[in-house]
Amino acid sequence: METESEPYVRLATLRQLHQVVAELNTARSLADTLQTVVDGIVVGLGYELACVNLVRPDGDLVVAAFAGDPAAEALITGRVGSRSSWERRLTMGENWDGLRFIPHTEGWVLLEDDVPQWHTDGPDPRFEDEWHPEDRLYAPMYASGGELLGVISVDRPRNGRRPGAWGREALQMYAFQAAIAISNARLRANMQRALVRLEREQQALRASEESFRQAFEYAPSGMAIAEMGGDQHGRLLRTNDALCRLLGRPASVLRRYSFSDLVHPEDIGTLLRTSAEGGRAELRLGRRDGTYVWVSLRNSVVADAADGPRFLLTHVEDIEERKRHELQLAHRASHDSLTGLPNSAELRSRLGARLCRRPQSVRATAVEALDAAYEGQGAGVEAGGGAGEHGFHADAFPEPFEFPGAPGVPGAGVGPYDHHVHTVAPATDIDDGTKGLAVLFCDLDGFKSINDRFGHHTGDAVLIEVARRLTTCVRDGDTVARLGGDEFVVLADGLGAADAADLAVRLRNAIIPPIRVDGRAVRVGASFGIGWASCGMSADEVLRSADQRMYIEKRSRSKAHRRAG
Repeated sequence: METESEPYVRLATLRQLHQVVAELNTARSLADTLQTVVDGIVVGLGYELACVNLVRPDGDLVVAAFAGDPAAEALITGRVGSRSSWERRLTMGENWDGLRFIPHTEGWVLLEDDVPQWHTDGPDPRFEDEWHPEDRLYAPMYASGGELLGVISVDRPRNGRRPGAWGREALQMYAFQAAIAISNARLRANMQRALVRLEREQQALRASEESFRQAFEYAPSGMAIAEMGGDQHGRLLRTNDALCRLLGRPASVLRRYSFSDLVHPEDIGTLLRTSAEGGRAELRLGRRDGTYVWVSLRNSVVADAADGPRFLLTHVEDIEERKRHELQLAHRASHDSLTGLPNSAELRSRLGARLCRRPQSVRATAVEALDAAYEGQGAGVEAGGGAGEHGFHADAFPEPFEFPGAPGVPGAGVGPYDHHVHTVAPATDIDDGTKGLAVLFCDLDGFKSINDRFGHHTGDAVLIEVARRLTTCVRDGDTVARLGGDEFVVLADGLGAADAADLAVRLRNAIIPPIRVDGRAVRVGASFGIGWASCGMSADEVLRSADQRMYIEKRSRSKAHRRAG
């Protein structure tokens, strides 16, 4: 019997305890540590069977290691017991200074719970402290923070007796050291997994960086990395070969610029409106030879690491060919295919852009308010001018017209006319100093006879030459358009009545000289009608007014005077 009077038993136990504890610290992995724990109990603490139930992340306990009986080891290793069943066991029976002993007289109620267990046969105890086959002894292991780490379960002491005070203390000390060893093994395992994971992440990062480098450098379209934020925002840090070839500049030179330095002056607003994250823009970038190329920019934000500096990754695609086709299609849609002049739709678009729904006839006080709002740069409106001619009156509108910023005028600053420079017309055909948008409607005289006599080929050549002559007689910014057939329209802004009449004479004189086609000289005349665009009129009304004046002018001249060809 183990008693206090047997010091040699204590000494032998201490030696064995020291040895098995030393073995705990030599295990390399968590699995080796757990197996060393149960082997140490069987070898050094005098029990025939031992197992470790380890707490899993979900809180339940799994049989992680077993020693002493291969059959029992195969039966229960890896099986799981619920946390609630284990907590029930650790509150039953007798508390032996941290150990929990459940005698066979109480343990029968645990036979049906879900904790993995083995059963050993043997005779009933013959004396009080003899070990019964259904006795249970547990040594809970706690981490440094106090949370349950696992439970050591032992069975069948070799001396056949329940452990005495010294045996209990030895098991308790061993459980404490086992908890430290398991915690350290877990820490080492976590560190090893972290190192392996870190190495894999670094390898993946290196592979990703290499993939990005190759994708960046060898991309068929331009790529650039630019600074984001700070004083150097937008400065190019890195460019690929495709972008260097596109812009005709080496990478060392491009690093001195930002996209704002390279963009066409007309496109700087487009660039600034493009958001950094996911921004898209179509604009022109300057090449080394001074020309510009159309590109599509797509931006995305990248970072070196979490909370690290952010950079702007820009994909630059050459869309010069597409833009050229778009411009060609747009030109075909808005220009006459024979003469290259703006067509009827484009003429109406340009004319309509200058007009608003305001009637020309307004109150003098409103005119004065407009002059004040535009600091004398208003449109020089004269009250009543042209109202009777075109039949537009202020009373025809449901609400009075209101000028922006006009003091004392109801609703000032409201309406579709804010910031619009109104188009006005001279009051009469007599030049009174008013400047407006003149609309000269031209109809060729004698063109039909040329077409009938010499064919459409000659007629087309005449139209092309007339278009050229008209274009050379007007100013930059004026519009010469072909309505169709032998009808042309000239828009000339900033003219008075006398200026418009002089322009009509110049245009007619430019058309009259003979036109040589295939060695044959033909002549056409021209009749002009002068109309005036004015806010309150539609584009069709303006053209109709000029057309009517053209027919009045044509009828006023004798047929012989109009003949040509």
